[in-house]
Amino acid sequence: MNKLLIEGLSDAIGFIGGALAGYWLGRLLGWDLFAEGYGGASIGAIALVGLGGGLGLQLARRWLRKRGAGGA
Repeated sequence: MNKLLIEGLSDAIGFIGGALAGYWLGRLLGWDLFAEGYGGASIGAIALVGLGGGLGLQLARRWLRKRGAGGA
């Protein structure tokens, strides 16, 4: 497979997986991402989804680099 395709797919899977993990962690904490307004729970849930997506992306890139298929 093309190196760039593998890198793109692993980035997408890592980001989506991390964002979903952040979403479900927020749900376990009782925070509603889709709540009306910008209350503390809503902001916390948004932050968890963003942080989860970023962490998932970084984990996917480290995995790809360790595997030896990544770019620079």
